[in-house]
Amino acid sequence: MPAKTHTREAGRPAGRQPHGLSTQILGLAGFLALSVTAWALATVPILLNMHGWFAASTQAPWMPPQWMFRSMWMMLYAGIAVAAWLVWRKGGLTGATMAGYLAQLVLNASWPLSYFGLYPLLGPAALWAALAVLALLAACLVFLVVRFGPVDTAAGVLVLPYFSWVLFSGSLNLYSALHN
Repeated sequence: MPAKTHTREAGRPAGRQPHGLSTQILGLAGFLALSVTAWALATVPILLNMHGWFAASTQAPWMPPQWMFRSMWMMLYAGIAVAAWLVWRKGGLTGATMAGYLAQLVLNASWPLSYFGLYPLLGPAALWAALAVLALLAACLVFLVVRFGPVDTAAGVLVLPYFSWVLFSGSLNLYSALHN
């Protein structure tokens, strides 16, 4: 019987070469840059409309202060970037998992556009469309927990606060859709 010509490092898929330190740092910087870009794009419709129709709208009694939203979203975007990086460095951010990661970035950036940006044009219909976007985002995050968790437990856990905040945001969105 022929001898094996290569060995497999524990926890690493066969044939997968480990990333060097500089590649890992660049990878993390890239994921953080994607998150910052999505966050910045998502912020534009909020800034343009938060003192207009939104300030005059009926809001949920459990609505937190505005500074909390900015702080939470920045932390959540950083968390998903680190989660994706953890999975990427183990070779698990491919195919459907990569598509799910990119989809959550697009959906997250789409929610403020539909909620804040489209309300002046569509009225309450925009709030219902935004709620549908949040439902898709929540489903996408469940998918990522299921896909990230087996590759890197910490990565799967890092998605959970994001998922929880999306559910909380959904409750605020639903209240707004029902009362405006």
